[in-house]
Amino acid sequence: MIALGGIIGAGLFVGSGAVIHTVGPAAVLSYVVGGLLVVFVMRMLGEMASAEPAMGSFMEYARESLGGWAGFTAGWLYWYYWVGIVAFEAVAGAQILQKWVPGVPQWGFALALMLALTVTNLLSVRSFGETEYWLASVKIACIAVFLVVGTLFVLGLWPDASVSVGNIAEDGFVAKGWFAVVHGVVIVIFSYFGAEVVTIAASESREPAKAVAAATVTVVWRVLLFFVGSVLLLVMITPWERIPDEGSPFAAAFDRFGIPAAEQVMNVVVLTAVVSVLNSGLYTASRMLFALREHGWSPSWVGDTGRRGVPWKAIVLSTLLGYVAVVMSFVSPDRVFYFIINSAGAVALFLYGIIALSQLRMRDRLERDAPERLRLKMWLHPWLSWATFACVVLVLASMGLVSETRSQLGLSVVSLAFILAVYAAVTLRAKRTAPPPHA
Repeated sequence: MIALGGIIGAGLFVGSGAVIHTVGPAAVLSYVVGGLLVVFVMRMLGEMASAEPAMGSFMEYARESLGGWAGFTAGWLYWYYWVGIVAFEAVAGAQILQKWVPGVPQWGFALALMLALTVTNLLSVRSFGETEYWLASVKIACIAVFLVVGTLFVLGLWPDASVSVGNIAEDGFVAKGWFAVVHGVVIVIFSYFGAEVVTIAASESREPAKAVAAATVTVVWRVLLFFVGSVLLLVMITPWERIPDEGSPFAAAFDRFGIPAAEQVMNVVVLTAVVSVLNSGLYTASRMLFALREHGWSPSWVGDTGRRGVPWKAIVLSTLLGYVAVVMSFVSPDRVFYFIINSAGAVALFLYGIIALSQLRMRDRLERDAPERLRLKMWLHPWLSWATFACVVLVLASMGLVSETRSQLGLSVVSLAFILAVYAAVTLRAKRTAPPPHA
């Protein structure tokens, strides 16, 4: 549930409409390619995490396999990404709540959501897990109902429905050309980001190796079923040009099914998705900050834990910067908030590339020194791992060719360069302050 809860958010329930308008019916292929890329990354991550469960997950694997620069970069990039996402989701949730209670300002709702999820994370690891379980259950139940009813509808087996499978090719399947499909991959790849949260959460479970192996195996087919299956039905239920690119295309589909109050029901589901991502984001950011301090890469005091083992100072620090970002969304939306959100735009792809390279190096070491720990193996190693890395590079290059994502790539490169510069400064300082070696 944590793996699925980390990826099923507003990007699917709301953003899929914009993707369909950008790509046409072939948006299904964009979701397939993006989904497969995430599946391969999760398989590589599952191989490493089941062999060596560790707090910090891929940050630790990057450090061991590629060196300190990779671990430092992966950890801080990931933390920065989630702090920005937490603020973005809080603002999105506030916009939904204000529709129901217009008398309360958006910033009030945004801060209230942040505070509520901060408390949940501070209570215990168990409270985070249980909260995420129930939030994910709502999203999954909604998609399951949509898949069942949508299938009946397009086959003409739903009341007052006729067979509508042909809508997918009414104007040609690849209506906007093949480059649009690549453009679609650039957009949808970020909707999938978050599944890797499960490898971080697994390190705090009773049987981490078993937990992460099970989660990474099941997420493979569920990702493809929920994302690809949903988008496939959307372009069959309604001709793609008539699918709304604003609001939720799922709400429009449920309305066609004749389900009453479809828009309000979907608003509740989207709000649940937003709160779920908020919950996961606060948890993940705090645990990454906690893991970074093991190597002196974050303040030592973020390792302080409460009676229930919760790193409360790491949670508070992560949420404080989240609060700052929320305030900036209303004080300076076109400058500071824009920079925070867009400068993390390509971070997911940077991290996927680091994960792929880490797995290639770590697999060689495990096969040589401890083959019995390879409980879960990457398929077609090493060819599929290299192919995944090549796809990541291709998607990054495509971001530079698309005007809508070019600024995200540029600002993300700035973030990457800044973190690498900080690592160089930290390393240089450590060398200067280190005691001289004994003669």
